[in-house]
Amino acid sequence: MRMIAAALLMLPTLVPVPTRAEEIAQVGVDWIGNDIVIEAIADPDVGGVTCHLAYFERSVLDRLSQGNWFEDPSNSAIQCARTGTIDVGRLQPGSPQDVFSEGRSLLFKSLRVKRIYDAENRVLVYLAHASELSEGSAKMSMSTVPLLAEDTGGGPAR
Repeated sequence: MRMIAAALLMLPTLVPVPTRAEEIAQVGVDWIGNDIVIEAIADPDVGGVTCHLAYFERSVLDRLSQGNWFEDPSNSAIQCARTGTIDVGRLQPGSPQDVFSEGRSLLFKSLRVKRIYDAENRVLVYLAHASELSEGSAKMSMSTVPLLAEDTGGGPAR
């Protein structure tokens, strides 16, 4: 039992969190206090890209009435935009990289944002998805940011 408790305490240090999100709004969706939370996430490795992530957050009343006290739904939406000059020089094409991760249950579910650099098409792809220990989730959202000729490190523009 002590081994399990120690492992659970170490869990946050074992899972790297690449960046933090800044909450910019909460939108109330019903009378019991459920909200949609919107956060801004600046890409820490690229610069010049900010993603806005929206997800559902259950109220205390909803948690009491529905059970499943420690878990929020996996639904999310993402939209990313150019906010400055983009430097893709350090990115590996086609290799998904973590940008953001946030727990959606007490232990085993998280909401993640990954970046994929599509060098051939000169596009950054951002994927928001749920990650669960026991089973995967088909709930996802995707956004793309086209790269311009002045963006560095990605080779010549077409």
